[in-house]
Amino acid sequence: MQLHDFDFSSTNLLSTRNKMDTLVFETSLAFAQKMDEQDALKIYRDQFHLPKHTDGNDSLYFCGNSLGLQPKKVESYLQQELNDWKKFGVEGHFHAKNAWMPYHEFFSKKLAKIVGAQEQEVVVMNTLTTNLHLMMVSFYRPTAKRHKIVIEKAAFPSDKYAMDSQIRFHGYDPQESLIQLSPRTGEETLRIEDIEATLRENADEIALVMLGGVNYYTGQFFDLEYITQIGHEIGALVGFDLAHAAGNVVLKLHDWNVDFAVWCHYKYLNSGPGAIAGAFVHDKHLHDPNIPRFEGWWGHDKNTRFLMGDTFHPMASAESWQLSNAPVFSMTPLLASLELFDEVGMDKLQEKSKLLTAYMEFLLQQIETDRIQIITPSSPKDRGCQLSIQVKNGNKALFDAITAKGVIADWREPDVIRVAPVPLYNNFMDVYQFVEILKSELLG
Repeated sequence: MQLHDFDFSSTNLLSTRNKMDTLVFETSLAFAQKMDEQDALKIYRDQFHLPKHTDGNDSLYFCGNSLGLQPKKVESYLQQELNDWKKFGVEGHFHAKNAWMPYHEFFSKKLAKIVGAQEQEVVVMNTLTTNLHLMMVSFYRPTAKRHKIVIEKAAFPSDKYAMDSQIRFHGYDPQESLIQLSPRTGEETLRIEDIEATLRENADEIALVMLGGVNYYTGQFFDLEYITQIGHEIGALVGFDLAHAAGNVVLKLHDWNVDFAVWCHYKYLNSGPGAIAGAFVHDKHLHDPNIPRFEGWWGHDKNTRFLMGDTFHPMASAESWQLSNAPVFSMTPLLASLELFDEVGMDKLQEKSKLLTAYMEFLLQQIETDRIQIITPSSPKDRGCQLSIQVKNGNKALFDAITAKGVIADWREPDVIRVAPVPLYNNFMDVYQFVEILKSELLG
């Protein structure tokens, strides 16, 4: 096998599937070095600040599924806004380099490419769970007959809290109105046929299907298109929490006919702790001025907003779910990050992501131990870049040991080390070194 057959820099790249079908991974250091030499995306690593370990070397950072690294451009972008505030005061709304009045509009085109939407279907606003509640005001409209919500049992807790509270707000009992999807006994992830069976068995009672696009714990990427199709067939609305999917996997929300989606930008989209979030509303819902929603003045028709009328007139876009004007300083890091995504494109990121994740999986599988197992699906179509490593007996000592040696990953109770090789800034040497450290701790 000649590595030049898989040169990332080629303009005639083999498809990812073909590469993974034919490329034989090796356990050697030389293999990792060669793969990095041929990686056309290697130049982007230097666009990020890598945390230092106590020994002065770069940490092995695999926590982009929790908080992405800071793009180096963020500092100058923020300084620009500070300078414009200092220079213009309130006039910065019109005269800043990036005028603050339409600031949220600067994201629509680039973000639409990442989530597979039309520009008018996406908006940057609020934080994730706030957006989830706002969307449910519009898309969870229970009736005496159809009042149930479907989520995965191991959903991120904030989603569960939101579902429970919305159900109670409408006068129903979560014990009766919340359907939680569980894996089969002895399995860690959900089967699509079981999801479909549950939806069809409860077809007349389900008002909303609301899953995480990629499960935060297992790293499983659900078949969002098929779930949406089945949800609509049974008469339900369908939405997704894409916190672990946006910027990680290829999404086609418009084409898949998803009703709504929400996500954060601080994970794979590298926009800083507690960063501004995003939302998607399908175009088919944008032209109904009577759709229930909580209203705020920044969702009002921008052509008449400053006439200060006392009746709400929504824009025919996802912007109509906005409540307040743009928090510029919170949005600015996202502006810097999206430039990188727009430059690279999700297809190229996926090309590298699938190879990098498969390489990590391969190396982990070579470790002869029964103390760990990967619970993330092995098929690339069923996962993003996160691998969830389940540790026997939930022993966190292993996680603490690799942390002490410069690995930044994260531990999720009760027994999982989550590791995400992010294609924008991780490389094959990172993966190689991580597995060598893990192996040394496992095998002593």
